[in-house]
Amino acid sequence: MEAYIIKGGKRLRLGYTTGSCAAAAAKAAAWMLLTGTRKEQISLQTPKGIALNLPVVDIKVEENRVSCAVLKDSGDDPDVTDGTLIYASVSRSDAPGIVIDGGPGVGRVTKQGLEQPVGEAAINSVPRQMIRENLEEVCRLADYSGGLSVMISVPDGQRLANQTFNPRLGIVGGISILGTTGIVEPMSDQALIDTIRVELAQRKAMGAEYVLLTPGNYGADFIGQTIGIAPNTAVLTSNFIGDALDLCKELGFQGVLLIGHIGKLVKLAGGMFNTHSKYGDCRMEILAAYAGAAGLAPLQIAKILECATCDDALRILYEHRLCEVTLERLTYRIAWMMNDRVSGKVETGAMLFSKVYGLLSETNNAKALLKQVMEE
Repeated sequence: MEAYIIKGGKRLRLGYTTGSCAAAAAKAAAWMLLTGTRKEQISLQTPKGIALNLPVVDIKVEENRVSCAVLKDSGDDPDVTDGTLIYASVSRSDAPGIVIDGGPGVGRVTKQGLEQPVGEAAINSVPRQMIRENLEEVCRLADYSGGLSVMISVPDGQRLANQTFNPRLGIVGGISILGTTGIVEPMSDQALIDTIRVELAQRKAMGAEYVLLTPGNYGADFIGQTIGIAPNTAVLTSNFIGDALDLCKELGFQGVLLIGHIGKLVKLAGGMFNTHSKYGDCRMEILAAYAGAAGLAPLQIAKILECATCDDALRILYEHRLCEVTLERLTYRIAWMMNDRVSGKVETGAMLFSKVYGLLSETNNAKALLKQVMEE
């Protein structure tokens, strides 16, 4: 599609979701089944209000069934499903209404707390609605009052699923058919936040009251190698620590323990809850301020401000025997900021580590929160 947004001063092309592909393929297959007319281009109105006109490929027509595919186009978004064929097979059914299911390469839900019930195909609500509404339109135009059975499949879905969050979420056998607007916006922050929401909601639905958060792979490695619990115990927040805390509050968790590299978590002391560098850095400025409050001499404070990494700044603090007191002050402030973010409605704690120096500091309640997470 030739629609664009401007992001970060760059012109980025929009794409369309797996849900739009599934709905378009199903609409084309239904049209060919009910009218007997071949359809190599199909129009689709997305929930976002953007109209699509998509090529239909690999058409197979049988007496009571038609299958075809639409190629997924993610635009300038680095989506693992870009260039994947999404198939729909539509057949007449004796049962009334429109029945939608997933075939090969579409994941199947095995755990509670996801949008679809256990046992159902991982085809989310908006794509299901898009498929149903478009097929109802075709039925009206073709003057057909019988039932239709729709099977969505993705031949490459099982391989692609290993590059997604599906295995962590308990969706097995393939990818999910997703999309709330029908349109893919490149590098969408909301898509990542939605993924965090899904995983947290699943934990909550399975009875968890305490949750472990970590920004990324450094934290996951530390949790596995140093703390000795399975890395997938933690929900990955990426840079969206503030949003993850908001979701924990919204979903009603009792406690949250955040474990992260000091290079990320130091920013929380300055109130920076999206830790991406494009929103600011201030790591050295924050460390320098707390080191100065702990008694570090001005000349050494200046050296910290020149450091490129937190590990280098920690070296200076260790050399002057001020690391412990500096980190104690810093961690206290991080705890205060986290508690303020959740309005005191969720017990929050944190552990800070460094790849060079290991565990650096923790809030007073960190061990108790970790125990609660492990016992669940």
